[in-house]
Amino acid sequence: MTKNYDIAILGGGPGGYVAAIRAAQLGLKVVVIDKDNLGGVCLNWGCIPTKSLLKNAEMYDDIRTHHSDFGLKVEGLSFDFGKIIKRSRDISGRITKNVELLVKKNNVDRIRGFGKLQDRNTIEVTLEDGSSQFVKSQHIIIATGARPRNIPQIPIDKKFIITSTEAMNLPEQPKEMVIIGAGAIGVEFAYFYSVFGTKVHIVEMLDNILPIEDREISVTLEKNFKKRGIEIHTSSKVESARVVGDKVFVKITKGDKQIELSGDKVLSAIGVTGNIENIGLEELGIETFKNHIKVDKVNYRTNVPNIYAIGDVIGPPWLAHVASAEGIACVEAIKGIHSVPVDYNNIPGCTYCQPQVASIGLTEEKAKAAGYELKIGKFPFMASGKAFAIGEREGFVKLIFDAKYGELLGAHIIGSEATELIAELGIAKSLEATPETIIKTIHAHPTLSESIMEAAANAYGESIHI
Repeated sequence: MTKNYDIAILGGGPGGYVAAIRAAQLGLKVVVIDKDNLGGVCLNWGCIPTKSLLKNAEMYDDIRTHHSDFGLKVEGLSFDFGKIIKRSRDISGRITKNVELLVKKNNVDRIRGFGKLQDRNTIEVTLEDGSSQFVKSQHIIIATGARPRNIPQIPIDKKFIITSTEAMNLPEQPKEMVIIGAGAIGVEFAYFYSVFGTKVHIVEMLDNILPIEDREISVTLEKNFKKRGIEIHTSSKVESARVVGDKVFVKITKGDKQIELSGDKVLSAIGVTGNIENIGLEELGIETFKNHIKVDKVNYRTNVPNIYAIGDVIGPPWLAHVASAEGIACVEAIKGIHSVPVDYNNIPGCTYCQPQVASIGLTEEKAKAAGYELKIGKFPFMASGKAFAIGEREGFVKLIFDAKYGELLGAHIIGSEATELIAELGIAKSLEATPETIIKTIHAHPTLSESIMEAAANAYGESIHI
């Protein structure tokens, strides 16, 4: 049996299911095809379940280290690692079911199976029972996502040398863990496991952990992590990882020194690669680059005019909110609606360890390299009344302005609720807010968001509280 659609979407992650719902809202007949639960890596094995784990760690850490500061008495504090993991999986399961209901509510057809392009208008779907179903569609959107990258030096076996998927579902807490890669994934798991007592080593090839963040932010987080007992090896290259018995030994080179680290588990968090295999790209001549699909980043067309691609499968930034924005932009382009293109210079990046890290726009280093003359304003949470009251005084807000025109070039926050605070600066940047508008916008007192106003004022010598 063959069904006909206006749009068929291959992949049901944050790009695919959002695109499907938006297309249905626009009156198009849509089907979304995915062999797994809707929500993709983000809802099933990434964004949502990890935030559950991190909240457990945050609560445990706060009670353990600060209970007496708040006049609380705690005796016999302990944790059940299995229940922590189970809570995360339960939350993921509930949310993916909600997504399935959302898709159904919006009259989007859902096929559970593995889809492969047969021609520019046809997808063959291999169903769970092994039979095939064919889908015809005027337009096809590929949203197959990405998976952890594997390199020969770090042979992933999913038992001793693991990816983020296994790291959030371990049956037992490891005593010692080596994390290779200090981007958001590596840093978040380093925080989570270290809080519960795992001895953690981080290995990063570049000079800083969170190397894409502003250097001051990275240095501040590194100091915090070292206080927690996390061992950090930056500017270090992994030569090999080998399993011996029930241990993994990791050989790294730093400068002219070679060091061997060991752990019960090694987490490889060195990036991702697009899921482009076995979906019919080669047969149709769809262009790829560096294991990702090549598209124009306005309408998201491939070189085959009626076939599009969105999300992680088209390359960085590998973020769920970017995939969703691309999905909406793509279907609106197909429908012929004029909409504002995705602004890749205004994408928030968030890391949910404690202290949290969030940023948008240029770092100080990149702004200087681009030739801008800068005005930089900073405000430490140490000087915030609200931060003082809630016991969250670590970190700061840093705003980077173009000295000539006052444009907000970048915003960087490390501290409590940084991942929530960054949204204000995304709006400010998208509306081309001036420093004066940020300074003169009255912020409620006492709030952490006042620190944004104070940082803007500091750039122009007007800060009241520092």
